[in-house]
Amino acid sequence: MQLSGAGQPPRDPAALPRLLLTCLALLVLWPGLVLTEFRPATLLDPRNLDIFSRFLAGFWPPDLSPGFLALLFKATLDTLAMATAGLVLALLVAVPLSLLSSHALSVSALSNGQPSYLGRLLRYPARLLLIVLRSIPEIVWALLFVRAVGLGPTAGVLAIAITYSGMLGKVYAEIYESVDRRPAQALLQAGSSRLAAFCYGILPAAAQELTSYTLYRWECAIRASVIMGFVGAGGLGQMIDLSIRMFAGGEVVTILLTFLFLVLAADQLSNLLRRRLA
Repeated sequence: MQLSGAGQPPRDPAALPRLLLTCLALLVLWPGLVLTEFRPATLLDPRNLDIFSRFLAGFWPPDLSPGFLALLFKATLDTLAMATAGLVLALLVAVPLSLLSSHALSVSALSNGQPSYLGRLLRYPARLLLIVLRSIPEIVWALLFVRAVGLGPTAGVLAIAITYSGMLGKVYAEIYESVDRRPAQALLQAGSSRLAAFCYGILPAAAQELTSYTLYRWECAIRASVIMGFVGAGGLGQMIDLSIRMFAGGEVVTILLTFLFLVLAADQLSNLLRRRLA
């Protein structure tokens, strides 16, 4: 901080660079807004506001009839089961691939500070597979599996498992490499196996971050399972699709409130486990 004069407030020396970066970001953003025909002023058009207000009025009050709540409860269980089963299957693929693609347990990296060329070459197929798995969105996989296995949650489970295995594997490998690897190095030098070095040298330091990211991905899987319901994967998404088609606004609000409760519950569970592992 520098003083611009006697009695004057200090001047921030980083103000000009921040201003230039802001102007540069706006210049980069502007072509994208033009290409997407982004016009916020249309939201304030009186005719659009009237149509939107009448549309929202049809969403109240929520539908709390016993028959609808029974269907909603079953769809909620389907959504949770789809997200949980898909994530568990993704973990079965992601954990081995993350260990294969990470150089956290590389003997050459721990001893010389740099993994060997052969080690990098052997890890490349695992990294490439993780890229392939996460490059295709889960909604595309769901469309393909609906054709293969028919309508229902099975298509959603398989779609989540494939896409999320690539995401989890990539982030897990980066978490392994970000923690202090000196305990694992000491275990390897003492003659321990790589699996034992991982379980006792790396996993304790990475457990909190791994748990946090896994629960975040479970929350994302819940949201994804709702979206995939629109293509026939069942659950809350399929109920929302049917309710919107029938212009049943009260049912849509009840489903959205249920979905909000699921996300809040997942967030609270994540906070609880993080405090336990802290």
